[in-house]
Amino acid sequence: MLTERQEQILDFIRDFQRGNGVPPSSREIQRKFRLSSQSTVIGHLRALANKGQIEQLAGRTWGLKASAVQAHLFEIPVFGTIPAGLPAMQEQVPDETISVNPAIFGVRRPGPSQVWALRVHGDSMIDAHIMDGDLAVLERREPREGDIIAALVDETTTTLKRLVHLRGRPVLRAANRRYRDIVPERRLESQGVLVGLIRREGANR
Repeated sequence: MLTERQEQILDFIRDFQRGNGVPPSSREIQRKFRLSSQSTVIGHLRALANKGQIEQLAGRTWGLKASAVQAHLFEIPVFGTIPAGLPAMQEQVPDETISVNPAIFGVRRPGPSQVWALRVHGDSMIDAHIMDGDLAVLERREPREGDIIAALVDETTTTLKRLVHLRGRPVLRAANRRYRDIVPERRLESQGVLVGLIRREGANR
């Protein structure tokens, strides 16, 4: 089992190696975490090696094999299109998967069905910089006031809006003044909380 500091260093090595093609030097690790000495860094690296997380590579640096770096990516499903406009009936059928590093979105070690994406259609969230054609990355967790959520309204319609409460009632609010608040008549269910966006080239704007 890794300590919190060891997990932080391992994540830094993995992300650095993925972005630069080589692992960070011990000096770079020392600067990143403001560690007091090189011996402290080496102690953490040896502990990670003893736990099978990294190994000493050519050039005497400590890092992960390329296969291990790639393995940290997760395949997440993309479930069709969600309207960022007026709610519409949706069939939640995955039509593709994409490989992402969930840590980019602040999600660590997601379990099955915990993280997924929906394709956005419409302009009701444009003032929140969510545009037509974006992929909304969502995490299954309890929403908080002000979160943008994929919401199932009255068990029939799905939409992407910000969750607010008015006089104790949950309300879905657009980020575009042309759209009115959506007030569920019977039930509001959060299917996922927005944790990030993927903007693809060639998406409609």
